Amino acid sequence: MTNAPTPSAPLRIVVADDQATVREGLVLLLGLLPDFEIVGSAPDGREALELVAMHEPDAILLDLHMPELDGVEVTRELVAHHPDVAIVILTTYVDDASVLAALRAGARSYLTKDASREEITHALRSATAGLAVLGPDVQSVLLNATDRAGTAHEPETWLPETLPGGLTRREAEILVMIARGKTNPDIARELVLSNHTIKSHINRIFAKTGSPDRVAAVRYARDHNLV
Repeated sequence: MTNAPTPSAPLRIVVADDQATVREGLVLLLGLLPDFEIVGSAPDGREALELVAMHEPDAILLDLHMPELDGVEVTRELVAHHPDVAIVILTTYVDDASVLAALRAGARSYLTKDASREEITHALRSATAGLAVLGPDVQSVLLNATDRAGTAHEPETWLPETLPGGLTRREAEILVMIARGKTNPDIARELVLSNHTIKSHINRIFAKTGSPDRVAAVRYARDHNLV
């Protein structure tokens, strides 16, 4: 469990962004402030989780689309295993699917990369205090998406308790949707995820199932009684 920082203690932060210039800039920007301590920086989602497990920071400043694991997946893992770590998304993506997916996964705050230093530090301080901060663009997108989000739902898909090939439940769910003839945009819309995230999931599904294409993946799903 992460200990709450004392008033005199700096906030311990992990920065995760796959763009080296952005990541290094954020480390420099925050590291110069006396009430922040950067305990690690990661170029992808998997390393971000490893750094959080190692350092138990107060907060993570997290890009949304990264290699290995994207920001939404990292957020889910952090909420499940490190619930005391405040999650602040900092990304260029501000479409309704990305915003809703991140907030539903458990992100506390969501900013775009044109946010000022003051806005970023305010979001980090607020998030560690349990408060949510949304950038102006994010608030606008969220309001516009309210009606659509009200009708979005997780598909009711039966899955066996033990999944083949090391598939995660999300990957198996997407594989079943592929087998049912759904396109990538269909799947993204139904799961309220970005097309980029769906493509990443499908690439991992192909790798784990040894499938060169969707037809082979559907055959795998049928051979393993997923559909």
